[in-house]
Amino acid sequence: MSNVRVRFAPSPTGALHIGGLRTALYNYLFAKSKGGQFILRIEDTDQARLVEGAEEYISQALEWLGIVPDESPKHGGPYGPYRQSDRVDIYQKYAKQLVSEDLAYYAFDTAEELQAMRDRLKAEKVANQQYNSVTRASMSNSLTLSKQEVTDLLEKGVPHVIRLKVPAKEDIRFEDLIRGWVKIHSSTMDDKVILKSGGFPTYHLANVVDDHLMKITHVIRGEEWLPSAPLHVLLYRFLNWEDSMPEFAHLPLILKPDGNGKLSKREADKQGFPIFPINWTNSNGTKNIGFKEHGYLPESITNFLALLGWNPGNDRELYSLDDLGSAFSLERIVKSGAKFDINKAQWFNQQYLRDKSPEELNNYLAADLESSGLKAGNDKIQKVTELLKDRIVFPQDLFSNGRYLFVSPEQYDPQVVQKKWDHETAAFLQEYRESINSSENWNAEIAHQLLSDQLEQAKWGFGKIMPGLRLALTGIGKGPDLMKIMEILGKDETIRRLNQAITRLANTTIKKA
Repeated sequence: MSNVRVRFAPSPTGALHIGGLRTALYNYLFAKSKGGQFILRIEDTDQARLVEGAEEYISQALEWLGIVPDESPKHGGPYGPYRQSDRVDIYQKYAKQLVSEDLAYYAFDTAEELQAMRDRLKAEKVANQQYNSVTRASMSNSLTLSKQEVTDLLEKGVPHVIRLKVPAKEDIRFEDLIRGWVKIHSSTMDDKVILKSGGFPTYHLANVVDDHLMKITHVIRGEEWLPSAPLHVLLYRFLNWEDSMPEFAHLPLILKPDGNGKLSKREADKQGFPIFPINWTNSNGTKNIGFKEHGYLPESITNFLALLGWNPGNDRELYSLDDLGSAFSLERIVKSGAKFDINKAQWFNQQYLRDKSPEELNNYLAADLESSGLKAGNDKIQKVTELLKDRIVFPQDLFSNGRYLFVSPEQYDPQVVQKKWDHETAAFLQEYRESINSSENWNAEIAHQLLSDQLEQAKWGFGKIMPGLRLALTGIGKGPDLMKIMEILGKDETIRRLNQAITRLANTTIKKA
């Protein structure tokens, strides 16, 4: 196999969707698996739909995941420019070459004439109202006009496009690396515009020309481009590039969690999970929270996305980016759509968080404490992260789940109060408070022993008092080891919180007594 070169070629018309992100990842992984190059090319020929900041957003999103291009507008390379708006003269050259060889033609039809053509075909009950090998004969183009008329129109600057002259009756075939042989009859195709009236190419011409000139060996892209592939195959033949035509691989769709239809931003918003890699603000000011800002680690997203449509052929689930680059193959990409499972994404995040060093976890918590205006010593921060690390899904959970370890409860869960707090609980905790106060030393073992001794005297089980004790200390009914919580709080703070709870919940006790 020749040196593998693949490209990810997004249009900067908005944020990079998670589906596009997976396409970029698969291209990157395939290149790394073959020791090849991964190219980022910006396809910005649709000038009317360009969004300011979108190109920079795409680069930042890829870099966050560690998907660093070998060649790009930012990194340069031997086959630049890598932004299509800087290559317009190249496309015009090839478009005019096709016209000169009678493989494309000038079309001068106005918008009104095109609509009239579609209306006529609709009235005649023609299934596809398109500009093709049949309808072109009745339209205003260089196939129906005389050479002199065409020359005059061009010299006058009359608006026109260049259309590809698709053969009338021909089977167009190509082999897709995922789907096998694909065949389409040219009678179902229209004469696509390849050069627009403003001189800019359409996607069809630009991507074929660029892929050839940049020596792309494999085109790995979404399933939505499969219907366009026969047209691209035709362009390779018309430009005499068939021998160097890249191999195609059209990726399966990413489906909604229930499997019914393609995943969309609307569905993601509805179910409350992100769909963009990093924060994106729309032109109307609406801010969309990205996976990064939601607390997902880049390594968890690359691992999750890689397995969303690709099967490694074993039961292994955790892969670093380097591991994925070694294991990846197009042959193991599934044909059917892959359901997007946000719970699985969270599971991956949890696994990678657990693998973080104590220092990294401490830094997450320290940063959130600082942003909340709270302070704590390194020893306490370390003890909290150790206590909570196996119970978190996102880095910010260290603070949100353990806030009560730094701030005394401001309120108490009313459901737990109603079910677990009564006069007996209050009286028991008053006595426990005195035992704690009399203790010279303090740690989780001492807290447990003091409680065990008192429960034995009262002939109670741990289950009778633990919910009330947790409520008094944390304000909630669930959490990690309560004895370790008391050790982290320290003897004085534990006593203070018991006093506070007994006082604040006194009215509740009186009502129940």
